[in-house]
Amino acid sequence: MKVSLRFEQTSCRLRLDGLPDLSAGQGPEVIGILSGWQLALAGHTELEGKREHLEALLQVVLPYTRHLVSGVPRRFGAEGNPVQIEPVAENGSPTRHRLRLFSSQPDTPPLELRFDDAELSDLVRCLDQLRLDPRVQLGFSLPPERPLPRREILERIPLRQRLFSPVAAATALAITASIGLMVPVPRRPTAPSISPSATPAAPLSPPLRNP
Repeated sequence: MKVSLRFEQTSCRLRLDGLPDLSAGQGPEVIGILSGWQLALAGHTELEGKREHLEALLQVVLPYTRHLVSGVPRRFGAEGNPVQIEPVAENGSPTRHRLRLFSSQPDTPPLELRFDDAELSDLVRCLDQLRLDPRVQLGFSLPPERPLPRREILERIPLRQRLFSPVAAATALAITASIGLMVPVPRRPTAPSISPSATPAAPLSPPLRNP
């Protein structure tokens, strides 16, 4: 009855082991009860844990990536959360991503991993495959996929950059209006006026003829 599912990318391999939940009428190829999972990342220590650790990984990595793609990178995973991820800027190198996993065992230091963009992309693809696979019926509680609030995006844009477009538009409008005021407006031609004392000349009478 044991079921194993694997999701693989170039630098990432995720394996799930579990059993179908027969009380829920699940088929023999469905994982409804998770017994364990392993995450192998190229060049890093293999990770494993319980259901809550895998759920926490999904809850922080997927929204972190959405914010990263939208140009609003920020930390995900509050204090006390078993998984945290944040961008890390290193001197002279592109921004990397630091993933920290906290063990449930006391007196155990957190495990810290650093990824580049390609490694993070492979991890996200594996997690997306798990999330969308109909054979995984674990009922994870994941944040809804909604567009980022406009206010959150604007707050990340520097004030000078936000003000540049309206200031440039106002300046262009003021210059155009100033030029328009300096250009003389052509006057309409006036019709010639008729003096009231002037009278029309009487027509000449025809010459008289002798009978």
